[in-house]
Amino acid sequence: MRLKSNIWVAAYLRRCQTAGIFGAVRRRGAEEAGAVFVKVALLDGNAMLYVPAPQTVYDDSRPIERLFMPISKDPLPEQSVEERLKKEIRFDPDAWIVETEDRSGRHFLDLTRD
Repeated sequence: MRLKSNIWVAAYLRRCQTAGIFGAVRRRGAEEAGAVFVKVALLDGNAMLYVPAPQTVYDDSRPIERLFMPISKDPLPEQSVEERLKKEIRFDPDAWIVETEDRSGRHFLDLTRD
């Protein structure tokens, strides 16, 4: 069983805080199982967006992990990231949006392997 979204988000923000990275919940989703989207603002007008990985990439031996994947290998203009987030919310109104700010792009997320 996977950790509830609200608990995962709180732990994630705490992890960012301990590394000196500002982070906040921009949109609260469903507490139990809402999808979590993480935007990392690079403070130069660009950002990275990490979305939940598809269920097909999960390892059956570790079903509780949350895996993410970037929507692009390179940073995108923040406006493009915001447009994508609007589409995701229209598709899934239970989704969470978490935003952090880090010039280096640190995110502390578990990413899928290519």
